[in-house]
Amino acid sequence: MDAPSGPVRELLLLIGAELERDEGAAGVDADLVLRAAEAAGLDAGVLENAEAAGLVRLDGGRLRCTDSRLPRHVYTAAPRARRRSAHRLLAAACEGDPHALPALYHRASSTESPAPGPADELAAAAAEPGVRRWPVEGEGSGVGEGGPRGLSALYQRAASVAEGPASGAPSVLRHGVPVAESPAAGVVGEPVVAAEGPGPCRWPVDGEGSGVGEGGPRGLSAYQRGPAVVGPASGAAGEPVAAAEGPGPCRLPVDGEGSAVREGGRRAPSVSRHGAFVAGSPASGAAGELVAAAAEPGSHRWPSHRERSAAYARAAELTADQVLRGVRLTAAAEHARLGGLPHRARELLAAAGPEGLPDAARGAAELVRGRLALHDGPVADARETLLLAAELLTRDDPPLALTARLAATEAAWAMGDARAYLEALGHPASRTGPAPADRELASYRAGMAEVMQGRLGAGRVPLGGVVADGTVTAGDDPVALLRTGVAALVVGDLPAACRVNSRALALARARGTYVLVSQALEHLAYGELRAGRHARARAHAEEGLRAALDAGQHNIAAHQHAILALAASVEGDPESVAEHAAAAERVAAPHGLTQAATLAQWARARADLGRGRVPEAAARLGPLVGPGPRSGHFAVRMLAVPCFVEAAARAGQAAAARSAVAEFAVWAGQGADPQAPAQLARCRALLSGPEECEPLFTAALACHDRAGGDFERGRTQLLYGAWLRRRRRPGEARGRLRDALVSFERGGAAGWAEQTRAELRATGEATEQEPPGPLALLTPQQLRIARCVAEGATNREVALHLSVSPRTVDHHLRNVFAVLGVRSRVELSRLVDRAGETAAPL
Repeated sequence: MDAPSGPVRELLLLIGAELERDEGAAGVDADLVLRAAEAAGLDAGVLENAEAAGLVRLDGGRLRCTDSRLPRHVYTAAPRARRRSAHRLLAAACEGDPHALPALYHRASSTESPAPGPADELAAAAAEPGVRRWPVEGEGSGVGEGGPRGLSALYQRAASVAEGPASGAPSVLRHGVPVAESPAAGVVGEPVVAAEGPGPCRWPVDGEGSGVGEGGPRGLSAYQRGPAVVGPASGAAGEPVAAAEGPGPCRLPVDGEGSAVREGGRRAPSVSRHGAFVAGSPASGAAGELVAAAAEPGSHRWPSHRERSAAYARAAELTADQVLRGVRLTAAAEHARLGGLPHRARELLAAAGPEGLPDAARGAAELVRGRLALHDGPVADARETLLLAAELLTRDDPPLALTARLAATEAAWAMGDARAYLEALGHPASRTGPAPADRELASYRAGMAEVMQGRLGAGRVPLGGVVADGTVTAGDDPVALLRTGVAALVVGDLPAACRVNSRALALARARGTYVLVSQALEHLAYGELRAGRHARARAHAEEGLRAALDAGQHNIAAHQHAILALAASVEGDPESVAEHAAAAERVAAPHGLTQAATLAQWARARADLGRGRVPEAAARLGPLVGPGPRSGHFAVRMLAVPCFVEAAARAGQAAAARSAVAEFAVWAGQGADPQAPAQLARCRALLSGPEECEPLFTAALACHDRAGGDFERGRTQLLYGAWLRRRRRPGEARGRLRDALVSFERGGAAGWAEQTRAELRATGEATEQEPPGPLALLTPQQLRIARCVAEGATNREVALHLSVSPRTVDHHLRNVFAVLGVRSRVELSRLVDRAGETAAPL
């Protein structure tokens, strides 16, 4: 790549150095870079020259390069001495506190390796979440993203502890925390960094998150309780006070409690009162400096996960101790994953290596590795990796081990393996605390254990409690909200599911936690689909697909493709159904995504049903809704039964349909879905005789009135209207069919709307879309037969579809040939194609 020379190249070098700190950023801070350029003696016109050359543009206070690769090329091609000089200039140009994360990163990058002092400062600044900002994703949840929880104490203890016996490295690991004797206090100090109260500012223990969302590092709880260590440099009393003090769990210090940093009206606790960082650092000699770095005074923007990943990675480069280096690389990998950089996360994990790491650190590394595989790889392998992480963490960190187990349940869910889910879940009542979030997690685990054993009715009680209390206990934690949303989907509370998943999405977006954005969009789309809002589901799935692909989450992308296929099957777009279903299946097959594969097949079958291809629909759905090894995903089977019953009943497979209805009736009786009672009555109507059929259709419509949902109500009206037409009651049929048409048009179900128009034409009513050209010469019955034959149906299949005899079909088809002047089925098919193919009526 050709790069300019002279001052413009120096400007690009500074831009490249700043981009190293925040990979993937949309440009760099123009003021920062121009201050550094001025300090380097570059002419004031250097920016104009770069803009004139088409290399750089100034946009909203950010410098953006036309070719994003250019500044990185200039940076990597520069000698190390020049790179260090660029970082030194940027560190000096950082306004505000020189111990803020950006300044620390650039100062550390200007240092020769190894350098324990700068490394400790940088790691402490990246690891301290509870002081300078409110928790990011996962910090309110033990099963959420965030992190890494157990490792946080490792990083912060390593940064705050005094020089060790010989090498300056921590002397032992206890509960995953490096501890060493403090030369100042002569005691083993376990740092207190985050608030321990139950309020929103606490980084909770594992188990306060979702087994369905990202299972994330639990934060700074068990590791970080202990006596404060007073070092010679701090000059502070060393009282173990973190983010919380006094009567409230998240009380902020009042005036006079030490230096506080205002962040949007909130203050960070006093620097002098953090027991975690009062011991002298081997390099800096001042614990207060590290706390000031964590507090980041003067900053009005919280560091992103990508920035924190870069900070940890640079700290690792400056770290001589191999154990601590591996710990910091694991932290860098976790934040890279959270920031939507899975390839970078894998590189960092590979550099960390498992050799010589204690079990707690190895377990945390396997947890990161398992989560990466959960979203992009065979989910059975991800489950085993996550269970290995749980095994490694069980002794030293039971809460984080539970986090790994709950993440393993996600893999089992994607696999469609209820037994594997239960094995990963463990005993639902184990290791819960008195806090509301602990009780909520216990209820969630107990409810899911019942559901996985086929006892949905028993599971509804604890899961209903999760939904009722979830928005209170979850607060502003997107992962806890995702868990609440999943509980709502399981018990069929669709309004609550959509509400809390929308909230989780907003929080994930606001906090830049890319790995959660696509997941929140997926869960939100499921709720919209089940509520019959297919256009909204499609919009969310389209955005979720883009987010998943951007973050390298190909498994989530497969589920988004399946959702888009389902939406397209309602909208009457068979090409989109085939495209998205195939995309889902390409990933689902090698990665073992049973749920995505089942949804894709359901979409294909529903598209067939919407086009009147009932034998094909029945053939696709039969294995999915039945028992045995070919059965579909346990969470999807019952949802697809109404489609199968409709297809099977119309295809003459009444026995198979009745068997499915018997199981569906049990499921519907447990209150699993608000549409289920109406669907059950509709299924029974399709399988009943003339006397029972009409009361059942009427009962189904009454249930629809209570449940809402245009699409399912429209389907019932369409089937009821078609039945009335076949009973030679065209006037009554028209009323039902007109209502169905309104429902389908309002819900964007174009394919089903066209079926309804065809049925209305069959009753003798003119519709807005009359058949074009010569097809207008045909009677409604002849037109339906012509369209079926044009799609390749045999006379027997047409007879089955239209509920007439094969001889009647043969009679009408001869008349069709005579009226249209065609002599073969091929000619008829071409004529229908030219006239514009429309769906066949029921």
